[in-house]
Amino acid sequence: MDYFKIPSPCYVLEKELLEHNLEILDSVQKASGAKILLALKGFAFWRSFELARKYLSGTTASGINEAMLGFEEFGGREIDKDICVFSPAYKEEEIDALLPIATHIIFNSFYQWQKFKAKIADKNLQLEKLGLKKIEVGLRVNPLYSEVQPEIYNPCIKGSRLGITPSEFKNGVEMYGLDGIDGIHFHTHCEQNADALKRTLEHFIQHFGDFVTQMQWVNFGGGHHITRKDYNLGLLNSIIIDFKSQFNDIEVFLEPGEAVGWECGFLIGEVIDIVYNGMFIAILDVSASAHMPDCLEMPYRPRVRKISQHTKEIQCDLGENAGKYSYRFGGPTCLAGDVIGDYSFDTPLQIGDRVIFEDMIHYTIVKNTTFNGIPLPSLGMIDKEDFKVLKTFNYLDYKNRNG
Repeated sequence: MDYFKIPSPCYVLEKELLEHNLEILDSVQKASGAKILLALKGFAFWRSFELARKYLSGTTASGINEAMLGFEEFGGREIDKDICVFSPAYKEEEIDALLPIATHIIFNSFYQWQKFKAKIADKNLQLEKLGLKKIEVGLRVNPLYSEVQPEIYNPCIKGSRLGITPSEFKNGVEMYGLDGIDGIHFHTHCEQNADALKRTLEHFIQHFGDFVTQMQWVNFGGGHHITRKDYNLGLLNSIIIDFKSQFNDIEVFLEPGEAVGWECGFLIGEVIDIVYNGMFIAILDVSASAHMPDCLEMPYRPRVRKISQHTKEIQCDLGENAGKYSYRFGGPTCLAGDVIGDYSFDTPLQIGDRVIFEDMIHYTIVKNTTFNGIPLPSLGMIDKEDFKVLKTFNYLDYKNRNG
């Protein structure tokens, strides 16, 4: 691969690696009987959905735009795929737009369910007359247990707005009952292994087990790092099988996004300048703030390779100050903290060299901004060593976002 023929900056999806992930996810579906949905909030590279729909059972959305993308590019009930939608709160016009396309609508409160209950019932009468799958309704709950760090990603922290707590759920059941509720949803994971799910289910069953017996399905949410090399697939499958057995073969959903796009692509950038201020600082055309915000939110330090423009030699980062030549990688924005991390190599970095940030297809493109008018990276795909540019962005993409 001649990395200098790829425009910079550019997100590059590696199709064969994506298919490998999809095969792993499908193996869980086949072994456990669960349905796995693609969470668009983490991976929305829709030009790959023709491949993804061969393996996965549908999509899950966090609002109307994601639901529309899933409907248009992945497919819904017309091809026996699910479109599951959750939002902390829906507007009237959003529900109106979701009714024709959603197969599952999950509410964050009993009030919101009651507000839109009649509309969903009317739509289901229409679908029934057409012989089509009805919209199933769920409630998101908070089992008061999550092992997620940092707190910005933890939906079970004190005062969380996400999910109905056990006491509020019981109050809602007493006031409204559960007639018309088909399922329960919890989402308490982020980049975690199956052992975290096992411990979480103990709390979920403790608080909501009596209600699960009245449900048709339970959605275990996302954050399951299923395609990571050390993920315990056997434990996950046994957890799901045991849960289904305990609750009369209830349907189980999982909705990973990161696990779909995990380690199946990269973000490539270029060294524009190198300055010195107590250390060498490489200024790139890639921004942590605009292009990979999780580096600042988590925070974390992505793995890196550098490619010499003169020799085409590829070197992996050796770690902070571990190599002979060390650099701080910074972005092109005016944000003082637009810093990706400190890296070192055995040979010096040169202006014009390329830098590859590994594992940059999930939770990057979906969070991009044009802060400072910084250009959005292009989108490309490698298929059997052939690279193709799929999308480029220009000034109008920035202008149209601002007026």
